[in-house]
Amino acid sequence: MIPRPVTPLSILASKLDYLRKQIEPLASIDSDLKSELNQAYELASKLDPYISRCTSPESAALAALEVRTQAENWNQHSSDGETQLQLEQEMLSGHVEGQLLKFLVSATKSKRVLEIGMFTGYSALAMAEALPDDGVLVACEIDGFAAKFAGESFKESPHGSKISVRVGAALTTLKQLVDKNESFDFIFIDADKAGYIDYLNLAIDSCLLALDGLVCVDNTLMQGQPYMHGVATANGEAIAAFNQAVVDDPRVEQVLIPLRDGLTLIRRV
Repeated sequence: MIPRPVTPLSILASKLDYLRKQIEPLASIDSDLKSELNQAYELASKLDPYISRCTSPESAALAALEVRTQAENWNQHSSDGETQLQLEQEMLSGHVEGQLLKFLVSATKSKRVLEIGMFTGYSALAMAEALPDDGVLVACEIDGFAAKFAGESFKESPHGSKISVRVGAALTTLKQLVDKNESFDFIFIDADKAGYIDYLNLAIDSCLLALDGLVCVDNTLMQGQPYMHGVATANGEAIAAFNQAVVDDPRVEQVLIPLRDGLTLIRRV
């Protein structure tokens, strides 16, 4: 099954493809205009595949995990957590984002990683591959089926033993970690969008984020909804509010990277 377009770039490419197919048979449309539209489509549609080809390849374990995720019929699974979120294969981080996360964990020399929102475990395993042998990744996942699915893939990798999965509401798990005075060098947030602000505030206000720690937040472009006119979904509104809250927060500095559906890197000032 081909994933549906869910990032600003893939949505743009899809719309350009529709437009060029509509005007191609029209003799009244100038050939130069058709050529320009075809080039615009090519610019949009070929960028992600090119970036993927120019990025270090994923491990065999990650490739197998992606294949398993794509083969699963997610329509028959809705989250058994409080949000009742419909699980879908597009939630998978994928090759380029996985390699970026792995790169960041390695570059920051992180030994302890916290992931808030794991799904089938692609990003968790990618980051675990960059951890030293004594490194630890704690992954929070609200959905029991997704957590079990991920665990099966972790068993197939020599790095899977570094991952500890906590099933349940993320905020509850985070507060338990705070009570135990646990701290992390790198935190990846990719869970329910309405909870993003609470997760970030708890990380910054507590021991969760190490003094020089880095936070990476996924989906901060949310299909372009935060900057487009029109009716936004609840997730789009939540991300727009989160992005603005980060901009207005004097405690942090941040950069939004337009990779896939947007990644924001955040650290304390």
